[in-house]
Amino acid sequence: MKERDKYLKLVEWSEEDKCYIGSIPGWIGQCCHGAEEEKVYHELCQIVDEWIEIYKNEGLPLPSPTNKKYSGKFQLRLGSELHKVISLKAMQTGDSLNNFCVKMLKQSLTPNHHSKN
Repeated sequence: MKERDKYLKLVEWSEEDKCYIGSIPGWIGQCCHGAEEEKVYHELCQIVDEWIEIYKNEGLPLPSPTNKKYSGKFQLRLGSELHKVISLKAMQTGDSLNNFCVKMLKQSLTPNHHSKN
């Protein structure tokens, strides 16, 4: 595995800019753009390689890897009132609190998502 493979590289279409935008979330952020998705990805790889070299040459520790396995669990602190409201909404829909929250998160992240899961 190459050192750069430890970091997520995202290429997303920007309707506003009418091009692909490349980013390294959690480290470099948005850093390149172009008309061709694959070229933007390759440029991202080159940028990560350059930043890794800079960090190493300057004796700086590299940021924590972002391309990792995720457990599917995380703790969320939301306050007692919001916890109560979400719990009541889940009960009204007949879902468990966990399933209700997963559905709401999916809907908020993917506006065209109409799955029953």
